[in-house]
Amino acid sequence: MGEENCRETISSEELFFFDRKPAALPMYEVFRKSVLAEIPEAGIEVGKTQVSFFIGHMFAAVSFTPVRKAKDRPDPFLTITFGLPRRVESTRINAAAEPRPGRWTHHVMIGTGEEIDDELLAWIREAAGFAGRKS
Repeated sequence: MGEENCRETISSEELFFFDRKPAALPMYEVFRKSVLAEIPEAGIEVGKTQVSFFIGHMFAAVSFTPVRKAKDRPDPFLTITFGLPRRVESTRINAAAEPRPGRWTHHVMIGTGEEIDDELLAWIREAAGFAGRKS
């Protein structure tokens, strides 16, 4: 029970990450809760530029990467990044790159917690499965 409650509570490192953009924290809270509900074995690691979710390998990250021109960015915003073995064709994808053959990195910028929907979570689940298969 203690470990489960600890997982439900956002760490001080996660809170500190949002110190410079506190208005984005509620979106992160929705994303974090949704990811952990779908992928309870996921780990979370806070770095200088992103909060990473991993199962052995990173499968998703949250950052403030500006993947749209300033005039097209919501305020506040979060950029959700995930990796798949294929390129996703969707108007929601703001940027996609293939850093290595068969490994596509996708960036989706969101401005509300409601944008963390079934479609986005399906990509995150797929990314977690892909990360779990990497050697």
